[in-house]
Amino acid sequence: MKIADFFKSIHFKMITIFMLLIFIAMQVIGVYFTGELESQLEDNHKEMIQERADLLEYNVRQELTRDRDEEEEPLEDDIADLLQEFFSIDNSEAQVIGPNQQILGTSDWNDQNIVGQQSTNVRVGRALLGSPDNTIVRDKQTGDRIRVVTQSIEDNGEIIGAIYIEASMGSIYSEMNEINAIFLKGTLIALAITAVLGILLSQTITKPIVDMRKQAKVMREGDFSRRVRVYGQDEIGQLAGSFNSLTMNLKEANAMTEGERKKLSSVLTHMTDGVIATDELGRIILMNKRAEQLLNVNSNRIMGDSLPKTLNLSETVAPSDLYDYSDSILLDFSDENETFLLEANFSVIRNEDGPVNGLITVLHDVTEKETIERERREFVANVSHELRTPLTTMRSYLEALEDGAMEDENIGPRFLQVTQNETERMIRLVNDLLQLSKMDSDDLKMTFEMTDLGELLHQISERFEMITKDKNIGFNKDIPMHPLYVDMDKDKMTQVFDNIVSNAVKYSPDGGQITIQVITRAKAIDIEVTDEGVGIPKDSQPKVFDRFYRVDKARARNLGGTGLGLAIAKELVESHDGYISIDSEWQKGTTVSVTLPYSVHEKAGVSE
Repeated sequence: MKIADFFKSIHFKMITIFMLLIFIAMQVIGVYFTGELESQLEDNHKEMIQERADLLEYNVRQELTRDRDEEEEPLEDDIADLLQEFFSIDNSEAQVIGPNQQILGTSDWNDQNIVGQQSTNVRVGRALLGSPDNTIVRDKQTGDRIRVVTQSIEDNGEIIGAIYIEASMGSIYSEMNEINAIFLKGTLIALAITAVLGILLSQTITKPIVDMRKQAKVMREGDFSRRVRVYGQDEIGQLAGSFNSLTMNLKEANAMTEGERKKLSSVLTHMTDGVIATDELGRIILMNKRAEQLLNVNSNRIMGDSLPKTLNLSETVAPSDLYDYSDSILLDFSDENETFLLEANFSVIRNEDGPVNGLITVLHDVTEKETIERERREFVANVSHELRTPLTTMRSYLEALEDGAMEDENIGPRFLQVTQNETERMIRLVNDLLQLSKMDSDDLKMTFEMTDLGELLHQISERFEMITKDKNIGFNKDIPMHPLYVDMDKDKMTQVFDNIVSNAVKYSPDGGQITIQVITRAKAIDIEVTDEGVGIPKDSQPKVFDRFYRVDKARARNLGGTGLGLAIAKELVESHDGYISIDSEWQKGTTVSVTLPYSVHEKAGVSE
């Protein structure tokens, strides 16, 4: 333990308290004891001096009033004997003064020359006037305290002399100093013993507390395995037991919390929706991985940012405004190259009858959903339009036939032919829709067999050559003479190439050329059909495989197209693990390329 930490510890504080208590107690006892002792010694000294003074006064009065022969019994000698008898006290002096202030004797043998002289002491003068005194004065030279006593000598009410006494009190205070020194040493010894006992005794209290402090430190780091030793059944022992119980409860609570946290973390991590949590001020405090992916952000960098800012909402939208959003919000993160839409739902977090604590935002990628919904609406609109047009035409011609056109030999058959053509057009449309529906539901049955692709292309081209004789359209074929066997559904691929060649024929001018070329590669075959028609603009080329899409809608309808042919062709080619693409130049022509693998299944191969 560091020295600074020791002085801050409860161990040091308890030792200090013990020592302060002993020190204060010793000081109180010392002050009271020395005070009382000093007072007692002073009173004893005062009583002793006063008793000596009374005895001296009585005997001096006897000597002063006794008849004597001055020559044989000098008064001064008798006074000196009395002083020697009653005031042979160290550090004290007694004087006997006659009525005329003449000093009759002194107890100080070194100061006998003052005998017979007049006393000039004021207190002596007062005593001769009947005013005795008993006081303590300071020696001007040494500073010691001296008790001064003056007492009158009376005989039958007449003052016949006085006694003057000076008694040093230095011995009393010297004795008091020795007692104080002894008491100080005792205090120091008591403090030393108290410190030792305090260390020993305080350990019985501080050791469990230190153990609990260490345990609390370990608990702060997440370790709840240790236990505090219980040293007894007193309050400290009960506290240690309670601390152990608290540790066990915290361990269980922490395990439960950690389990719930892991569950929540696992749920948030594996959710397909993005989740964002904010505090009451709308600042982000939690974001799962899916939300990071959807928003293309790093959660560590945007922690604390405003939620409306992160969601690219209007700058006028405050975080508190989102509390009132009961319906979902569609967020558009699209750019020039890609459409990306998110749906945001907001849920307020609040205590029971308390203020708002934050907001939970759930993000869901609805790009595909919105795209499908848009395509569905377009599909319904297109189908409705495609069906309405021939039905309207048929109704008009049938009404005309009903009104009498049937009787006209020229108009009647022609109107019936138009009605028949529109009927066939609707049948083709319905068939195409049924085929697309089967493809979408994976209900389209495919029958794969080894087929000579070159022979199939020759048959298709010859058939269209017979159909287009009146349009003077030529066919150029660059097809290898050797067999090109591909494992495929012959009927479905015939439909694909029929559709492609049919489009080339439809959009080729009179005298135009259609080229069918087959290019063999290591593992695939490319079939390219090129016409010399008007071509397709660059911006429309990526859309030609969309359902119902037409570059020139009016012309396509006049030619009998449904806008589904290339969409069906794309689905069928991809079901053969192939690829279809288009390359066109406006006013110069179009090339449709179909790439098929030599083998779709393991049994397929190439034969020479």
